[in-house]
Amino acid sequence: MSASAAAPLTPSALALPASQQQFLAFDFGAKRTGVASGNRVLGTASPVTTIRAESAEARFAAVHKLIAEWQPQALVIGVPYHPDGAAHENTARALKFGRQLRGRFGLPVYEVDERFTTTEALSLGAKDADAAAACIILEQFLRSLA
Repeated sequence: MSASAAAPLTPSALALPASQQQFLAFDFGAKRTGVASGNRVLGTASPVTTIRAESAEARFAAVHKLIAEWQPQALVIGVPYHPDGAAHENTARALKFGRQLRGRFGLPVYEVDERFTTTEALSLGAKDADAAAACIILEQFLRSLA
C-alpha cells in the first residue's frame, strides 16, 4: 500500500519501512492542533507545541515550518471516535486533515484512534493538553510498532 493511497495507513495495516524513524504527530482540532515529535529507535515522544490557527492556510504554514525543523519521515494523526467507536463530525475533519497533510507534504500519514487522549493529558496535569495529547497519540503509535 502506498502512502498516497486513499485508504488510511495504520501501523497494523503494513510494515513500516526502516527509513521511517522520525515522526511528527498531530491532535487535530478546529481551533488548536497539538504537535509532538517522536523517534522510532528510542520509542519515545515529546510534546512540541500547539498550533493556534483557525484558517487552514495558517495551520498548514505552521505545519510546514515544523516539518522543515523536525524533518520527519512520516506523520501521525489522531482520529477521534465516540466511546462506542462510532464516527462523528470531528472524525471526518481529522481524516480530511490527514488527506491534506499527505497531499501537501508528500509524507506518509498514519492514523491512530485517539479516544480519551486529551482527557488522559489533562489527568496527568499537562500544561498544554493539546501537545500532550499529540504526544500520547504518538507514544501509542510507537508502541504499536514493537
